[in-house]
Amino acid sequence: MTVRVGDRAPDFMAQAFYNGTVQNIGLSQISGQWVVLVFIVGDFTCVCPTEIAAVAVKYPAFRDLGAEILIVSADSISTHKEWHEKAMPCMITGGARFPLISDQDGTVGSLYGVFDEGKRMHLRSHFLIDPEGIIQSVEMLAAPIGRNVAEMLRQLRAMKEYRATGRFIPCGWEPGKPTISGTDESGAQTKVWESWKPGKAF
Repeated sequence: MTVRVGDRAPDFMAQAFYNGTVQNIGLSQISGQWVVLVFIVGDFTCVCPTEIAAVAVKYPAFRDLGAEILIVSADSISTHKEWHEKAMPCMITGGARFPLISDQDGTVGSLYGVFDEGKRMHLRSHFLIDPEGIIQSVEMLAAPIGRNVAEMLRQLRAMKEYRATGRFIPCGWEPGKPTISGTDESGAQTKVWESWKPGKAF
């Protein structure tokens, strides 16, 4: 199965290591808020620990924006627990305050089209899901390349800005920067284009 932007996010229920215990976590349980569903290759790999630690550092910012984080991999619950208790303290204090979901058979990953059956692991990917359960952003990277958590936050802020104002979001937009009206014919839109420079966006 392959899901795209605009599709309803497939629901699931799976075990997770969360707040020091094993819990059943389902997407529908946290409906009504933004969700960043993050698939990783594995806990004890080269790149994934840096991503989880980066998300943990920025977790308060995600929560301030009304978003929850779910991390999914093919690791067992015991592996999630071991990694959280032994490896994560080397990178960040406080640990992961979000669920680490175990998807050993690839059920969740297959729903989203990101489980590699041959390698028995998930592709490095994530999905931004809105409070109505609709996928608003999809990103997938090669296994050796880590994600930019700041960009995940930027996209979330941009999505919320669009929903609040109905105005379109230009490349590289950050809060406080100009947005674009899709229907304005007064010349204001042209002024935004004229003021936008690639150097400012990148």
